[in-house]
Amino acid sequence: MSIEVHIEWERTTQLVGRLYSAGRGQAVSFEYSAEWLAGQSTFAIDPTSIPMQRGMMHSPVLFGAIQDCGPDRWGKILIERAVRKGVLEQRPFQEIDYVLALDDNSRIGALRFRRGDGEAFLAQGTGKLPPVVQLPALLRATEAIHSETETAKDLRFLLGQGSPLGGARPKSAVAMPDGSLGIAKFPKPDDVRDIAAGEILALSLARASGIRTADHQLVPVGGHAVAVIKRFDREQGCRIPFISASSLLGLPIGEAGSYTMLADAIRQFGDDVSGDLRELWRRMVFSLLASNYDDHLRNHGFLMHRSGRWSLSPAYDVNPVPEIERAGINKTSISEDGNEPSIELAIKASPRFGLKADEAVRILHEIMIVVQNWRELGQRLHLNASQLNAYTSAFENDFVKEAQEHV
Repeated sequence: MSIEVHIEWERTTQLVGRLYSAGRGQAVSFEYSAEWLAGQSTFAIDPTSIPMQRGMMHSPVLFGAIQDCGPDRWGKILIERAVRKGVLEQRPFQEIDYVLALDDNSRIGALRFRRGDGEAFLAQGTGKLPPVVQLPALLRATEAIHSETETAKDLRFLLGQGSPLGGARPKSAVAMPDGSLGIAKFPKPDDVRDIAAGEILALSLARASGIRTADHQLVPVGGHAVAVIKRFDREQGCRIPFISASSLLGLPIGEAGSYTMLADAIRQFGDDVSGDLRELWRRMVFSLLASNYDDHLRNHGFLMHRSGRWSLSPAYDVNPVPEIERAGINKTSISEDGNEPSIELAIKASPRFGLKADEAVRILHEIMIVVQNWRELGQRLHLNASQLNAYTSAFENDFVKEAQEHV
């Protein structure tokens, strides 16, 4: 199978190259088009795995930057259910098939796909996303998926209007009141705590700690809380190229990487190198103090505003995890040695992020003060005692105690 890969860049959609996949197996090949290679402001869409060069490049699995466009567990569940109910055409469903099943209008990043010249971009949806006021209908549809009582109408609604973006939890693309794109994240029937409230609280604490975050709000929907996050890969209606940190590093599936490896990648590919290195260290320390154990490198992203240079995206998917739920969850290592994360290790590693030790301690103190006031900020967000108490051990932890010894 051959697929044209296009990208929206400088307000036009341009052919980048062609992706080839075998009839069986996950192996793929990619070749840049001559026009893209000859362009004045073009760039590698995946600088580690698909560098700007002539000829065919091969991979045993889908290239990272293209995989970043696709769904994760939740989206794959929707797609597989839709195939079984005849809503989607039956295909082998290699990784690229999952990518192509997503609505082109709301797919993450700036890459677009089609089968040939003159054909429509895949997958062609209605072009209209459900507004935030339709959250109750979207929530009912996601609940039907969990109870396995969904209808073909539910699946068409979630696949055609709300796009199954990456991540394990139920979500949908939505249209914000100002016309921009957003992501609505819904509860699951088996949740033992208010996940949406925890994420919005963590993002609010991160912003108060000086971290750039995606715009966010908590929306009550029929007795439930839904987290609504504004998309940062769109600007005045234009798509912005996106790549995950994992893809920027070219990490094989299952390899975790580390923050210092990501710092090195910023030095190699970054735009604002000094600013992003300091920002990354601040995010790393915040993740320790706020028990953000969902900090794997697909939950760090980069945007391209200048040709060939990548900038840290606003922080997203920040989720505090109470102590009782941490068993079996591994935080991203601070450095390549793979030692257990600690505040001491973070301070020792600070030169890799362009920081002197005294600067690192000052930033640590700023973040610690914010995190220690987590309950007060949660009350300002109108979270009730039950919602807050579920996160006590996430914000009152050993990392906070260790931080107090260093400031």
